[in-house]
Parts: sequence; structure tokens; C-alpha cells
Amino acid sequence: MSHYDIEPFDLSGLKTYPLASRPCKVTVADFAAPFEAGTVREFLSGLPKVLAASDLLELAGLVRSARTRGLPVIAGLGGHVIKTGCGPVLIDLMRRGFITSFAMNGSCLVHDFEVAVNGGTSEDVDATLGSGSFGAAEETGRVLNAAATSGAADDIGLGEAVGRAIVELKPPNAGVSMLHEAYVGRVPVTVHVALGNDIPHIHPNVDGAAIGATSVRDFRLLCSIVAGLDGGGVYLNFGSAVILPEVFLKAVTVVRNRQRLEGFSTANFDFIQHYRPLTQVVRRPKAGSGRGFALTGHHEIMIPLFAAAVLDGVIGTP
Repeated sequence: MSHYDIEPFDLSGLKTYPLASRPCKVTVADFAAPFEAGTVREFLSGLPKVLAASDLLELAGLVRSARTRGLPVIAGLGGHVIKTGCGPVLIDLMRRGFITSFAMNGSCLVHDFEVAVNGGTSEDVDATLGSGSFGAAEETGRVLNAAATSGAADDIGLGEAVGRAIVELKPPNAGVSMLHEAYVGRVPVTVHVALGNDIPHIHPNVDGAAIGATSVRDFRLLCSIVAGLDGGGVYLNFGSAVILPEVFLKAVTVVRNRQRLEGFSTANFDFIQHYRPLTQVVRRPKAGSGRGFALTGHHEIMIPLFAAAVLDGVIGTP
């Protein structure tokens, strides 16, 4: 029994609406198509061999080298990666074996789920916040919270639990959902949640204990994956400015508490280079023993370009 005078807000009367009835600023019609290898070799070869262009090609070579040696390539994802339509490009890299696991923040989980079941995501917050309907899509809250609850009961992580739930739904856009395709391909997806940060947390069926249990299990799973980076693996941070840089740094220190973890590469891709990704991803983890890259630009340009460099093999062909 709490000794505070104020009670938690009652969510039982929250008004929801069908997800399909909500206008979306992003739909699957806007998404990128996977790169067809061989069409941009001359373009990539002709890039200036200086600064970011050189870094892009070097990083692509390190990814190819890591996979040739059987080392992991982890893609950390913020929600904007999905909203800019880059999911199919990253799924393609996963299917081809260049990405071996995904780490998502909570907003990435939401957007990927909505794309799978609705073919669109990214609501207009300015238009819905005033009425209190922002975040109230019924299916998003119901399914994601139920997945967390079932995942906790089955002792699996949140990424696996939501991937399983999407597969069971057989949604119309399953092929462009990273959670769906990774689950089908048995590629690990870890999800790292800040409670109260994501729209499922405002719904009546939210279970904080289940979300916490499944997200903590995913953190431990990420630690096991990060342990494999030793000696040449690669961690790529795509568009998470706060959550994943902090989670990755903690995973690095957990692993180093138990074993060697050196000689790996890290990169941050974002519109603006923020303090945490630069410090917690690019600089601190690889200090003295690896390479760190900071590549600045729009996801919808930089991620397909990077994927093309990896697939076309200008540098680092296996």
C-alpha cells in the first residue's frame, strides 16, 4: 500500500480506435527496394577517397570481413529507421548474412509492428495530441502488451515474443517487418525499453513487470551477442541517440568484466551526431583497439548507400 496521497492514473477508460482508421504519414508504398548488386559499382568506386566517403567504404569492408570470419554484425535501430522506409534494405542484408542480429528501442518495435499489420505507421502527433488520441491505436497496445505478457510467461525476450506474435497474426505486410522476418529466420532481435516512453505503455493491458522481465532478458541476450564481437565484429548504431548507445556501453562493460573484448569496430549513422552515440558507441567501447566511425546524413539515403557498398564489395570482398 503506497503512502502517497495521489493514485496512479486510471487507464481503464482509455478510448481507442481501429489502427486502420488512422491516417499514417508513412506507408509501405514509400519503402525502399533492396539493392540489386552490380548496379552501383562504378559509382562507389568513383567516390572520393577522403573523409566520410572513405569511411563508408572502409566500414563496408569491415562488415564483409567480419562475416567472412564468422564474426557478428549487430544493427542497433531507432524508430526513425522504420519511418524512413529502410526496413526492407536491412532485412535484405540480414537474409544475405551480413547482419546477424538486431537491437531495437521501443519506438522501433512499435513502428515495425504497425507496418506489418497496417501497412503504415507514424501518426501525426500534432493533430492527435490535443484530443488525447495520440498513441491510442487499439491493436498496437493490445498485441504488443499481450506479447510481453506471454513472453515473460515463456521466459523469452521481448523481441522474440513480438516476432512470434506477428508471425501468428499472418499480417499482410509480413515481408517488410524486421521482427517477422528475423523470427522466421531465427535471427535474434533484442528490444530495450524505457518504461513510459512508448505508446503501448498508456494502454490498459500494460504489464510493467512483463515488459521489464522481457527487456532485461533481451539485455542479457545482447551481452552474449556482444561477446562475439571480439577480434573483428561490428556494431552499427542506426538512429538511436540515447537508449541503444547507453545499453550497448553497459553490454560492453558486462562482457569485459568476464572476458576479453577488443579489436571490434563501431559506427553511428544519424542526421546529427549526438553526444551519447559519439561517446558511448564511436569512442569509448573501441578505445585503443578498434575503429569507430561517425557518418552523418539522412537514413533514407545513407542506409541504402551503405548496404550497396556492403553488397557490391568494392572493398573487403570475401
